[in-house]
Amino acid sequence: MFAVYASEPNAEKPLDSLVIGERPEPDVPEGWVRVNVKAASLNMHDLWTLRGVGIKPEQFPMILGCDGAGTLDDGTEVVVHSVINAPGWQGDDTLDPKRTLLTEKYQGTFAEQVVVPARNVVPKPSSLTFAEAATMGTAWLTAYRMLFVKSGLRPGQTMLVQGASGGVSTALVQLGRAAGFRVWVTGRSEEKRALAESLGAHQTFESGARLPERVDAVFETVGKATWSHSVKSLKPGGIIVVSGSTSGPDAHAELQRVFFLQLRIAGSTMGTRDELNDLLAYLELTGVRPQIGAELPFAEAETGFKNMLDGETSGKVVFTHSSEG
Repeated sequence: MFAVYASEPNAEKPLDSLVIGERPEPDVPEGWVRVNVKAASLNMHDLWTLRGVGIKPEQFPMILGCDGAGTLDDGTEVVVHSVINAPGWQGDDTLDPKRTLLTEKYQGTFAEQVVVPARNVVPKPSSLTFAEAATMGTAWLTAYRMLFVKSGLRPGQTMLVQGASGGVSTALVQLGRAAGFRVWVTGRSEEKRALAESLGAHQTFESGARLPERVDAVFETVGKATWSHSVKSLKPGGIIVVSGSTSGPDAHAELQRVFFLQLRIAGSTMGTRDELNDLLAYLELTGVRPQIGAELPFAEAETGFKNMLDGETSGKVVFTHSSEG
């Protein structure tokens, strides 16, 4: 079957390991289902896989893609939940110490077919296109959990999103505005800040700029480049919710400010199957739809990867097999 995959780990030149070609069709173990992929979205995780981070060398070649939407063999339209738990796990899906994501152990969604446990598919709302639904499982689910499960924010409070144009950032802006928060955003360029404003941000600022006042919560996916600004931007008792560190993980902790102002730092990773169902229902209720920056055929996947590597995204990059959307 047609697939987009990583041939081997390449830490320095990840795109050199990107292959667009043929892979064997997957077997379907008992208790698993085959999803005929209609659309799948690109995540930073896919670049890390190409670099060999979070995956053992013997796992290659690996079909890329954590997110996807498509149909079961009986025609049911579904969205893929990419957190795969150990058999028998009970409780929060994300806290399972033996959990794995698609592309870490099991082949991913950038193919004609993907095979996942039966519980890892949820019904796709008919109001969402396949392209829109394909953005939900990682970026939008991560944003939903950060905002509604981890932050403790109440409507009317002020949130700051570090970074204006990534998939999680754009989702946070749209979800936060719809939920009644005052949404502030930082961005490196005027174009990226304009995008955030078009999605509902009340105000935008240059990266590192002094804010008019301190905020109740900061949402971090950037890491080292913005961490100091995040800590300094919080009200006493405020919270930073962090789900990524694209600019590097080794930020200065600023512990004196953390303990003196009683700041809180909460990590957040992906989300549960139930939270994915709730997210999809929330979009149906509010009419909010994901910002898709580029929709490309799978055959042109390298263009999408290059844009992400260069930081030239404006929302989610989605790959499709057809014009069905």
